[in-house]
Parts: sequence; structure tokens; C-alpha cells
Amino acid sequence: MAETSSGGKKKGKGKVKWSKLYTFSCLRPSFDTDQQLLGQPGFSRVVFCNESRLHHLKPHKYPNNYISTTKYNVATFLPKALFEQFRRVANLYFLFAAVLSLTLTSLAPFSPASMVAPLVFVVGISMLKEALEDWHRFLQDLNVNSRKVMVHTGNGLFVEKAWKALCVGDVVKINKNEYFPSDLLLLSSSYEDGLCYVETMNLDGETNLKVKRCLEATLGLDEDSDFQKFKSTIRCEDPNASLYTFVGNLDFENQSYPFGPCQVLLRDSKLRNTDYVFGVVIFTGPDTKVVRNSTRPPSKRSRIERKMDYVIYVLFSILVFISLVNSVGSTLYTDSDSFKWWYLRFQEHKNPFFNPSKPLYSGFLQFVRALILYGYLIPISLYVSIELVKVLQAMLINKDLQMYDEISSKFVEARTSNLNEELGQVEMILSDKTGTLTCNQMEFRKCSIEGISYGGDMNEVDIAASKRMNIDVERYRFSLDGSDSTGRSLEMFEFSAADHASTEKDVLGHEQGAENLGTNDSRIPAFRKESMIKGFNFRDDQLLNKLWIYRSNVSDMVMFFRVMALCHTGIPVDDDDQTGKVMYEAESPEEVCFLIAAQEFGFKFCRRSQSVMVLSELDPSSGLEVERKYKLLNLLEFSSSRKRMSVIVSDENGQIFLLCKGADNIVFDRLADNGRTYQQATTMHLLSYAEDGLRTLVFAYRKVEVNVYERWNSTFTKAKATMGPQREEELENAAAIIEKELILLGAVAVDDKLQDGVPECIDRLAQAGLKIWLLTGDKMETAVNIGYACSLLRHDMKQLHLSLSKEAETSNQVKVMKEDILHQIQSSYDMTIDEKNKEAPFALVVDGKALEIALRSDTRDQFLQLAVSCASVICCRVSPKQKAFITRSVKQHTGKTTLAIGDGANDVGMIQEADIGVGISGMEGMQ
Repeated sequence: MAETSSGGKKKGKGKVKWSKLYTFSCLRPSFDTDQQLLGQPGFSRVVFCNESRLHHLKPHKYPNNYISTTKYNVATFLPKALFEQFRRVANLYFLFAAVLSLTLTSLAPFSPASMVAPLVFVVGISMLKEALEDWHRFLQDLNVNSRKVMVHTGNGLFVEKAWKALCVGDVVKINKNEYFPSDLLLLSSSYEDGLCYVETMNLDGETNLKVKRCLEATLGLDEDSDFQKFKSTIRCEDPNASLYTFVGNLDFENQSYPFGPCQVLLRDSKLRNTDYVFGVVIFTGPDTKVVRNSTRPPSKRSRIERKMDYVIYVLFSILVFISLVNSVGSTLYTDSDSFKWWYLRFQEHKNPFFNPSKPLYSGFLQFVRALILYGYLIPISLYVSIELVKVLQAMLINKDLQMYDEISSKFVEARTSNLNEELGQVEMILSDKTGTLTCNQMEFRKCSIEGISYGGDMNEVDIAASKRMNIDVERYRFSLDGSDSTGRSLEMFEFSAADHASTEKDVLGHEQGAENLGTNDSRIPAFRKESMIKGFNFRDDQLLNKLWIYRSNVSDMVMFFRVMALCHTGIPVDDDDQTGKVMYEAESPEEVCFLIAAQEFGFKFCRRSQSVMVLSELDPSSGLEVERKYKLLNLLEFSSSRKRMSVIVSDENGQIFLLCKGADNIVFDRLADNGRTYQQATTMHLLSYAEDGLRTLVFAYRKVEVNVYERWNSTFTKAKATMGPQREEELENAAAIIEKELILLGAVAVDDKLQDGVPECIDRLAQAGLKIWLLTGDKMETAVNIGYACSLLRHDMKQLHLSLSKEAETSNQVKVMKEDILHQIQSSYDMTIDEKNKEAPFALVVDGKALEIALRSDTRDQFLQLAVSCASVICCRVSPKQKAFITRSVKQHTGKTTLAIGDGANDVGMIQEADIGVGISGMEGMQ
């Protein structure tokens, strides 16, 4: 894309100056009291930029960038591995018996080799298995530590170095699609105002891109030669595990500049859609946030194996008792008159086991011999058999054809055979969302324009819903263009909820009927065939193939498609060689999905510059594609509190429009009296889409007079210039002034495509009594939508929400926040134990800030008491370390067998903490 990858003042600089468009805190460093903490305990780190040699000596010596995830090394393997093996009580007993048979050979009733050989075999096989697993971890570490990065060595020269050779203070250059080798402060990028896009999939599991922007003071450092004389000092927080916060100051050219998480690039994130960035290393190796969020590989033992230890204790007690009886009997016999019986000849043989002069010593020898002789009461052969059975079970699991993935040509891989028997005892499941329940593939499914719903394709969520509601499925045939036999549009009919259920029933019957046909059967409707366009699973000939231009009121349809093509932060990145379509990248997968859909409807977003967005539009009057330019005046971006996004543009005729998309309740409240024409029909369609498990947004617009815009813009400009904590509130208030008197256009529905069979699987697990927790880094709204789509949340469930009140959040006092959360927990728990609600299933939804308070030591027990009483739990904005901590807490609190499942590097800690960990080879790496 010429406009964003070349041009500008210097070669390779992009022209999009986002700092003038973005207004809220996503690109602004914080100016709060956190900056006052620098220099105090926990905020004492000092980094000398471009002078890494100063960090080779104390007091500013920091770890190198080498990381290790192995469990052992050459020196520790033997002692650690032996310790792990002899944690088994049985192995400890057999070692004891082997030592006795070797040291007291005269007492052993059989060859010592018969005791030593089985022990060596069992322990040796287990240690070999441990060594192989750890060797694979070592090879992965070697591969990561040997990756190359461009490092400044002086005189403006950048050379390749291995990641492990990086030091704090080094200036590095990262190119497009490369991973960041350590935690960096962003200095500049290929874009003129230092913007860059970052993919944090390995950190929080989210596939959407994050926007980062450097400080304005370092914007000029955009060429290799600019770093020849670059010197500065960073003072920041000490290493910690928090992914979403950062406090630091950059001292540069006698000025101090505060920076926050928006200027920090974390290790294992990936640079996307940006040619290059320059950064300075702040944290290396074990100090980086991703490593701080990781946990060491644990040693897991199955519940049966632990119970067998208790059985061994019992058997050993019986063995000691038998040996003791044997010893006492022998002592009494030896101490009796039997030594006088001449025919026994005790005096001639001098047998130490029957020495009348030392009866107690003889009894002790008999006790030791009995221990060895009766030792097979604890059968080591059973352990050998169990180990062999487990290995054979693992081999069968690895070759299970029902778990073979044809796309990647991979079988399931049982990394350890120790936990096979645990699979049938699971009672708690903790799951990641993105890539585990969903496919990381957002699809445009349906839309409502001018009160008419378009798009009739069905998905697995619909089928699962029909089964849950016990719908009597019938066949239902309708034409692809949505018309009945008389040619009238089916969507034009008004129908009641009962009619809708009947229609849904019929459609599902048609769906199931189609599934019974072959994939090439001519009777299958066209909309059942797999979409060839990634992100676009829409089937309705009323809109496709330019047919929408023949409908009656096309003006609102044109405006609907313009909102879809203009109200976003996306950028065209490339053309697909196979389809000839433009490909996009944006901050959220929904925006990419909308851009793809707009392109299919004839409104292709071509390029953008600093203040111009260019569309290739389908002109309804001529049926031809024409290129139109829109001047981008303001961008009011989405936030969790606003729940909407708007852009203000002017067309080629100078007319100014505000284009808005957002949550239905938010947009409906801002509609003009004459803008509610389609509200009733749109609301009905939104309910229908929600039942299908789809994520919805509403589109609206407003024509703004020039004088009204100019007055508002002066107010908005003042709000942008405000410093301090009140800046966010003033900006939101200013945005709300113009985001009103809107005209409703319609709604869109997208589907975060579920993995095959997810709703049915979760439904069956829930019926079996298993409790399921969803731990995700996504925001609450997204997690709840997916919860409904995958049957984790059901409409018959009573939802309990745990989130900080506005008063508690603004107070910023831990005591106030704790009291607020405890009050919510207690009131929610009282509701669950109420007699009236005993039969009703409960679902608990917890946001990130509330979860942080709830997991504190003095509130954790109350939170877990509430959580484990609910059938489903959804935790949002969870960091990798929190995932692991929640898993450990649930396991300890309930004492039940837990299973954790995930597909990203951010899920590793959770997988390791659970009794059973399942890793999916998905789109988020293979850590």
C-alpha cells in the first residue's frame, strides 16, 4: 500500500498520522500519580540506552537474554530425576529391600539380582522418559535463543546477533513479522508518527492487532545513522508479571518524558503491518513479562498413583507385622529348651539364626530375613505391568484415527503416559477461549438493512440450539433469494415469537436434511457450500452480485455499506493472488470481517492517507464502480465504557457525516425521533441473531451541518488538550455531544466460528455434571457472546456478574474495592443457596479488575466458594499467571480432578497447574 508504506519525509516512512485521529488513552502515556513512585522500592530500575556495557557491572547488572524452560540440566538431572522416582513409596521400599539384599547377602533367601534388576528397569525406563521430554524442551529453547535480531553496535551500524546475546540498554531494529526478543521501549517506527501494530497472540491469546505509539521526543530516531550519538536514561518499574501496566520515564535531551504500556513492546509479541521499528531493551530473559508469567514444568502424578502410595503403606505395615510375628516366634523357640534336643545339633552347625546364647540377635536376623522373603507381598512386577500398560495406552491414543487432524496431518500426542487413568475422573474443566473453543476466524453471517434481514445460512450453533430446546425438526425448503412460491420476500412478513420458533424449526430441518446428502449432491442449496472467501460466510442473492441496486430504497443501503467501509481503523495490506481481493489488517477481527463484507457488496476500501480514505464504490444509478475520496476529520474510537465507535468524514461535495457503529442499547438511546423507522424490525432481528449465538453491532449515521461541526470541533479540541485524569471523561462528554440525533440504518451479525462440535461437547459435559470455567484475555462482552454460542451460557441460567462499581474503581483504594467485591460475592452466594433457586443453574461472569481483587488471600476463599457453586464460570481479562493461579486455587479448594485445555503460549501455566493438561496445536504457537 503506497500511502502507508512509502513516501513521507524520509524513505520508507508512512503517512498516516494517527495521533491526530485517536483521542482516548490507547495512545497516550498516563500522567497520574504512578510517576511519583519512580525511585521507590519496586520502581528502581535504571537503563542506560545505547550503553549496554554499563550493565555488565553492579549495581546496574541485569540478567542476559538467555531463557531456559527445561526441568533439568547436566548437573541436576541425576539427583532431581532420582528424587522424582523415589517420591513413589513403592520405589523407596524396593530400594530398601535391594540395599538389604546386597549388604546382607547371607541373610537373603534368594539372589540379590532378583531384587535389583526389576527396580533398575522400572526406575531406568521412567528416567529415560523424563530425559527425552526434557531434551525436547532444550531443543525448543535452543531454537528460540538462537534467533537473530539487528543490534546497534556503534557508529550507526546494526549487525545481527543471537537473542541470547542481547543486553539491557541495547538498541535493536525489528522488521515486519518478526518477534520482539525482549521487552522494549518503542523509539520510532516506519510510520511518520511512530505508530506500529503488534500481535500479542502468544501473550493473551488475542489475534486482533494492538496499536503502539512511541513518544514524540524520539520520533526523529527513524534511521540507522540517527543512533550514532543517541544517549538517554530510562527509570522504570522493576520486573513484574503484569502484562497490562507499566510505569516509566525517559530522560532525553535534558527533558523527562513519562511513558506507559502503550509505548512498551513485550517479548514474544509480533510486529505486524509495520515495516520496522526501533526499540531499546528494558527487560531481558527471566525479567521479561512473558517469562515472569510462565511456570516451571511440574511433575504430575495421577490420583491412583498417589492412592497406591497409601496402599503400599498398609501392605508394608502388614509385612512388618508378619515379619515381627515370625521374629518373635523364632526368638521364643530359640530361647526354649529346644537347644538341648541332641538331634537338632545346634552346637555343631553354629547357625546365627538359631543361636541359643543370643536369642534376641537371632530374632532380629529372622526379622530381616522375613522382610526380604515376604517382600513380594508388595509386587514390583505389578508396577512393571502398569508402566507397560500405560505406555501401550499412550501408543493407542497417539494412533486414534478419530483424533487425527487432516488439515495439519497430525495425530494426537500423549506427552506423558502417567495420567491416562485420570481422564475418566475429571470433574472440573478450565478452558481457554480463542483458538480452543473458537477457530480464530470471524465470519460475516447476517445483516439487517432498512428493517429487512438478509443472510440465511445456518451454523452448528443453530443446530445445537435446536437440540437443547427439543425442537421437532421438520424439512423446510425455501429458495436462495429468500422468496416463497408467490415470489414475495420472506423477510417482509411480520411474525410473532411463536412463528419465529416455527420458522427456525423448519430451517433446521432443512439443514439436517441437507447434511444427509452427499457434498456434491445437486439438491444441496448453494448457501450450504463452504465459503471460498475467508471471513465472509454470507448467502443471500438479494444483496450479492450487485443485485441490491435494484431494490426500492437504495440510498439507505448505500449509507449502510459506507458505514461498514469507513468506520474502522483498518489498513489494506495486500492483494490475494487467488481471488484478486484486497486483504486487510485492523485492531479487531470484526473490523477485518466488515471490510471484507463491504468489498463483497461493492464498497472496497482501497487506501488511506493522513486525512483521506478512498473507496471504490458501486454506483447504483449506473451499476459501475467509481472511486470516491472522503476526508477523515475525526475518529472517536471504541472503548469498553463507550461501547461504540464513530468517524466524522466529509464527502467530495463538502457534506459532513458522522458514521457510527456500536452496541444496540447504546446506539438506540442516541437515535433521533425521525431516525427510528426501522427500530422495531431491527430489534426483532437482533434477538434472532443473538439466539443464533452471533455477535451483533448496530449501524447509524448523522448528517452534520458545517457550523455545528465547527462549534463542536472547538470543544473537542479543548478536551484533547486537557491533561490529567479528567481528560478521558471530558473527551467522552465531548464525543457524546455530537453522537446523537442519529438515523438508524440496520445491524450486522458476525460469527466467531466455533471449533467443530463445541456446543454439543460442552452440553454433554454439563449433563454429566462437569463444571466448566472459561478463562480468557478477551473483554467481558466478547466472552459472554461466545459463552452463549458454545452452550456454556444458556438462557435458562441465572447470571451473576462480578465487577467493580464505578465508585470503588475511581477511589483507587484497595480497601474500598475489596469491600465492594466482598459485598457482591456474599449477595450472589446468598442467591445461590436460596431455596427458591436450588433447581436453577447459575453462571458467574467476572471481569479482570474484580478478579484481581477476588484472588487476594483474604477474599479468595469466599470467591471460590461462590464460583464452585455455579455450573459455569467466565473470567475475563485474565493474564497467563492468573490463569495458572486460578487453576491451582480451584484444584486446592475443591480437591477434585481438574483438566485445563488451551492452544497458546499464554495457556502453558494453566496447563501445567492442572491435574491434566491438554494443549491444542492451533494458531498460537506450540510452546
